[in-house]
Amino acid sequence: MTETVFRRRSVASALNPAGMVQRRFRAWWMARLPRTDTTLLTQRNVYILPTGAGWMLALTLLVLLVASINFQLNLGYLLTFLLAGSAVAGMHVCHATLRGLSLHLKPPAPHFAGDSAALEVQLTSERRSPRMAIALAVQGSGQWSWTDVPAQGTAVVQVAFAPARRGLHDVPVLTAETRFPLGTFRVWALWRPAAQVLVYPAPEPHAPTLPPGESLGGDAPTTQSAGSGEFDGVRAYRRGDPQKLVVWKKAAQAMATGTDALVSRDTQQSQRSELWLEPGRTGLVDPEARIARLTAWVLQADRLGLRYGLRLADSVVPQGSGAAQRLRCLEALALC
Repeated sequence: MTETVFRRRSVASALNPAGMVQRRFRAWWMARLPRTDTTLLTQRNVYILPTGAGWMLALTLLVLLVASINFQLNLGYLLTFLLAGSAVAGMHVCHATLRGLSLHLKPPAPHFAGDSAALEVQLTSERRSPRMAIALAVQGSGQWSWTDVPAQGTAVVQVAFAPARRGLHDVPVLTAETRFPLGTFRVWALWRPAAQVLVYPAPEPHAPTLPPGESLGGDAPTTQSAGSGEFDGVRAYRRGDPQKLVVWKKAAQAMATGTDALVSRDTQQSQRSELWLEPGRTGLVDPEARIARLTAWVLQADRLGLRYGLRLADSVVPQGSGAAQRLRCLEALALC
């Protein structure tokens, strides 16, 4: 199967040599870009080319100039050189819009696979005049975010980035572009940030309830999981019980029946067992499906305020609770 795919790719490359040269040139160019979270756009890394409108303007000027020469039209000469002067001035303004601009990428926050992450970029200008119509996007995405940078000020732009797989990903190459003021020239710069973004696994949409806890002696599970997703071992609510111990699902059921009885988890019983989440307890075969179910269980246990641990093939997250425990487990699941 691998040999067949390789042969097909070889044939496709042989039939499209221009595409192969373009890919190699792009890879060579990307390798030359330094990795840095802060970059200054200068004459060396800002590029300029005419747009389609710019080429049409050049053709129009050529036709107008030839007509003015053939028919000796003084007003034609005037109009030709006025338009040409405007285009040259627009080229200078367009290039100066990006030149001297400083870009800084703030550390990206982790997010779940399938969700769009927002890369926050800060644009800083030391110039005494504003910079207009600057766009940023992931290279090749076409999803531009536009902003104006005030004089001697800063502006913040959020660029969409949505990796499909879990794990630790490099931030992709970003493109800064402007066509201000006439749209006849495209000025752009490529930026290769050094930061990485952590992508958590996507949780299973309708995961089953948490598995039973294990006794502290290491015996078979003793604390069974109730059908509503709560652990057995509840008692009547006592004044002073923290809100995280209140079984809100049972409270909602009580209110639906016309009573206001509240129940809390029995912490003494929960202390006699430990909740461990591990791939073998998911009942699934596919590795990614196991990871998705474990992610859903981590979120469910954190939402219920339980103490839990995570056992994976190459790492173990000890028992704990709270936001820090949730982040440790999600990071372990993302990198396993």
